[in-house]
Amino acid sequence: MGIDYIATSQSDEEETSFVEAHWAKVWEKEGGPCGRPDRVGRQDEYGVMRGYLDEFPKGRLLDAGCGLGDWVLFLDREGFEITGLDISRKTVEELRELFPDNDFQAGDIRDTGMAEGTFDVCFSWGVFEHFENGPSDCLREAFRILKPGGLLFASVPFDNWRMSTKGTFAKPADANSKERFYQYRFTRAEWTREMTKAGFTVEALKPIHKRQGVLRCLHHEFFLPYEWLFTRGLSAALAPFIPGAWIAHMLLGVARKPVSNA
Repeated sequence: MGIDYIATSQSDEEETSFVEAHWAKVWEKEGGPCGRPDRVGRQDEYGVMRGYLDEFPKGRLLDAGCGLGDWVLFLDREGFEITGLDISRKTVEELRELFPDNDFQAGDIRDTGMAEGTFDVCFSWGVFEHFENGPSDCLREAFRILKPGGLLFASVPFDNWRMSTKGTFAKPADANSKERFYQYRFTRAEWTREMTKAGFTVEALKPIHKRQGVLRCLHHEFFLPYEWLFTRGLSAALAPFIPGAWIAHMLLGVARKPVSNA
């Protein structure tokens, strides 16, 4: 399992406060909530998720770590009863003001305070990896709030061939007091193990976001700036020809809560 660190001026800040402040800044930098649900249908995650959702027509869904809220708006439009939960209280307040007819709540996905067996589906994109004690608390809470037979869709950074090779040959890094834990990266076996330990039955594992993985490779290994049109065009051209196990940026797990815990 790989570990990534992030530069910070407050390395001793309590984890929950740090995570909330970090993502509030990220969403603010991206322009804040502005209602762009149409782009959701083109996302790799939705390509995996779409067929499974047919099992739960009009079902109750939780977006655990909803960020700018686009998935909530999109799936509400598709006829689902959906709640968006995010740790950034500032972002949630903005979402409530902009979209008062939708259900946005501020809270911690490790301890939602929601009733057991509330949801048919819980999904979370790139969130479970950001807690230093690992994803187990997130997974246990997702298991608790899902109905028997319910599905979890959760993506985490993929410790793909490129990243694991870099780690093998990297020079030892000096400890830096201006850094703190940011996220874990998982292999297929590691992510399967984490979901299984929480009680889930794993139904699928899908490497996703190959283009983003190629883009990162071009930037970090070949020093091509992200913002160059050439870099972006080259990543789009190369991604279809490179296996996901080599280059995909994220790993999406599909897991089901058993109907019986016996």
